[in-house]
Amino acid sequence: MSNANSSPVEAAEDVAANAVSKRYERLLALRTKAVKGKGAWYWAHFDPILIRNPDTNHPKSVKLKCTLCDAAFSASNPSRTASEHLKRGACPNFSLMLKPVSQLPPLASPSSQRKRSSESRQAAGTSLDVSPINTFDSSRFATGIGVMPHQSRELQGLSPKPPILSGGRDDLRPLAMLEESVKKLKSPKGSPTYALNKEQVDAAFDLLTDWFFEVCGSVTFSSLEHPKFTAFLKQVGLPEVSRRELLCSRLDSKFEEARMASEARIRDAAFFQVASDGWKSKICIEGDRRMVKFMVNLPNGTRVFHKVVYLNDGAVPSQHAEEVLWETVGEICGDNAHRCVGIVADRYKGQALKSLELQNNWMVNLSCQIRGFSSLIKDFTRELPLFGSVTEKCMKIANLINSQPQVRNSFLKFRLQGVEVPAFITVPTPKCDISKNSGPFIAMLEGVLTCSQILHLVVLDDTFKVACLEDLAAAEVADIVQVVGFWNEVEAARSLIKLIMSMAEEIEAERPLVGQCLPLWEEMRSKIKEWCTKYSVAEGPVERIVERRFKKNYHPAWATAFILDPQYLVRDASGKYLPPFKCLTHEQEKDVEKFVTRLVAGEEAHIALMELMKWRSEGLDPLYAQAVQLKQQDPVTGKMKIANPQSSRLVWETCLKEFKSLSKVAVRLLFLQATSCGIKCDWSFTRLIGGHGAPRLGFDKVQKLLFVAAHAKLERQDFSSVEENDAELLRSVNGEDEMLNEVLAHTSSI
Repeated sequence: MSNANSSPVEAAEDVAANAVSKRYERLLALRTKAVKGKGAWYWAHFDPILIRNPDTNHPKSVKLKCTLCDAAFSASNPSRTASEHLKRGACPNFSLMLKPVSQLPPLASPSSQRKRSSESRQAAGTSLDVSPINTFDSSRFATGIGVMPHQSRELQGLSPKPPILSGGRDDLRPLAMLEESVKKLKSPKGSPTYALNKEQVDAAFDLLTDWFFEVCGSVTFSSLEHPKFTAFLKQVGLPEVSRRELLCSRLDSKFEEARMASEARIRDAAFFQVASDGWKSKICIEGDRRMVKFMVNLPNGTRVFHKVVYLNDGAVPSQHAEEVLWETVGEICGDNAHRCVGIVADRYKGQALKSLELQNNWMVNLSCQIRGFSSLIKDFTRELPLFGSVTEKCMKIANLINSQPQVRNSFLKFRLQGVEVPAFITVPTPKCDISKNSGPFIAMLEGVLTCSQILHLVVLDDTFKVACLEDLAAAEVADIVQVVGFWNEVEAARSLIKLIMSMAEEIEAERPLVGQCLPLWEEMRSKIKEWCTKYSVAEGPVERIVERRFKKNYHPAWATAFILDPQYLVRDASGKYLPPFKCLTHEQEKDVEKFVTRLVAGEEAHIALMELMKWRSEGLDPLYAQAVQLKQQDPVTGKMKIANPQSSRLVWETCLKEFKSLSKVAVRLLFLQATSCGIKCDWSFTRLIGGHGAPRLGFDKVQKLLFVAAHAKLERQDFSSVEENDAELLRSVNGEDEMLNEVLAHTSSI
């Protein structure tokens, strides 16, 4: 019977031991690669050691041993350990190694390193734990501090003895500085020599400049003069960086190069669309100012960065927004304003986009689709009774848990295996706008759902029942928790918000064209209808909220582009590929006719309508229609996408020349994007702008830095921010450690 009871424990211990062994082997492999020059620098100073349990001899944990001072550390995050122990000066012996390669003592042979590592691991295997040892081994630095070979105790078969100095161990650094001063006095003075020639130095600094400008703001200017960075430059044979040269001649050169490339692309395009993003941004720079970014969308699908405009925080008057937009159009196309066929901007209060469209009949001005979808969250939270009920009840539960220590202690009593219980549940502040920041609201819902099983046990406990007699809030929470419908409502509310947010994120990533707006809203309707069925929610009120938001964001260009885009042609019974007029409402069909006549000259209006009727009855040649609609699997997302997105426009320019007036509308309409999102700025850069309108750095320099950085991101098709990339990297690096921690936690609970 005892063997049967011990089997799960032994099995769990074996799983944990295997995980520790694999972790140890992986660290050994990383160190082996690093020694060969194919890994991180810090592995040359760390030696993985395996700690075994003295009772069972099973692997217990893995530690990193510093080969410079013999201190031992946790192996969960080697990079962080290296930064804290080596870079920040915690290791007493690492600073002495910051010398040119020619002055460093020769490394031990691989065989001796393996022997020392083996001895360390064997010694570690007989002990339960390893405590840090900060003993300094002077033999490693005999060459660096002037100890003569005949003085080495190791050559005489004796153990190395640390030097006895009046100031103790800390005197080693001044001693090294003294020896360095003596060498400088002995050597003749002259200009420093570098291992690289002038061409190599220039090429290296050119690459360094590109990197520094592209990470615009993530690396400070003062970092270029950091002692460790200058030591690195000296180590690889490069002179120090001149900030003046970097921000003057090199910045000007890179800016001119990027500007000329951008202007050439705009000149080559027959027309373009202006994208404006930042009007609704809540991230403001110092001095209560915000950045509004302007880019140019070209018919071939590429984008060109134009400029950044700094605006005061708060509501932007519609007239001022209109002036800024029209001034930007003039800067790009000069006197020929007809080249700008439209503007797309994130939505803000005002009529700037509509006013400009009425004044210039050839323009198609749109608000960003992401804003329209995100506004649905605000609509639902304000108008759908489900959200009001869920919010009120969840806040009662959260406030009870957060304010009553006895309730939190009950969680420990009824803690279920493998369930992580939060100490506190997030409660949105009264000023929190869920449509703009739904994170706290979702966090509250998820916190309550996480505690659902434990809450059911807590409210049935005798201690809690006694508390209910004295506290009406506790009694009310008990009633809420025991109602099954409440948990269905919480899950429904969270599911709906995540549904809308996921579609908004997908739109931001894929940046759909204007012809995709109607299908996107139809997809949203379909998903919300499925949501209503799944959670038994009445469809009527939900549909009215969606339709009201759709009408607020609808633009006649949506229906027109949907009809003219060969991607959406439908094959009828006769084999023809015809435009999907059946998918439009009667009002939308009228919108198509009015919109087409507005975009062509007055004398061509009737011709365009006749061609529209011909397009409706004849459509496109089946072979070309199939070629346009050809799809292939996206290697990144795995979804099926149009193989050549530009085919829709190219068909009108080449195969449908008989539609002389209608093709003018199609080629100017089908390439327009329905989102204004573009490059994500690293907001740390905004510290370069001083408060109260006084820039610390010249405004011209700031514009050039932003232009060069944005141009480089567009060239690489990289639209993410440094913060996002770092977060993704940390998630991937920590994934393995989290899996190991889960196994160890499972073992300890057993």
